Amino acid sequence: MAIKTENENGAIVVSENVIARIAGVATSTCYGVVGMAYKSASDSIASLLKWDSITKGINVTTADDKISLDLHIIVEYGVNINVTCESIIENVKYAVENATGFKVGSVNVNVEGVRIS
Repeated sequence: MAIKTENENGAIVVSENVIARIAGVATSTCYGVVGMAYKSASDSIASLLKWDSITKGINVTTADDKISLDLHIIVEYGVNINVTCESIIENVKYAVENATGFKVGSVNVNVEGVRIS
């Protein structure tokens, strides 16, 4: 479901796919993030997604003109996961609010794996 607002000039509708892409780009620029993860329903193995599939690791829900995001990521071995997740939350919240004009209610970061170089 998309998020929508109306004014005297018309309506603005932003789809969840656009919000997910903005959040994915903001996440991928954070230090320590290897990429987005996708966990299939048939197994519990998380796989690293390529750049063109960045939105599959993100779940977007909208309610009461607020956006909630669930991000599934894979981090680099050796980084402080807590600091990395806090950075992701701030970057994603800023990027989505700045690009769409809608408030972000919550950003939940799920670390699905660690990549060892």
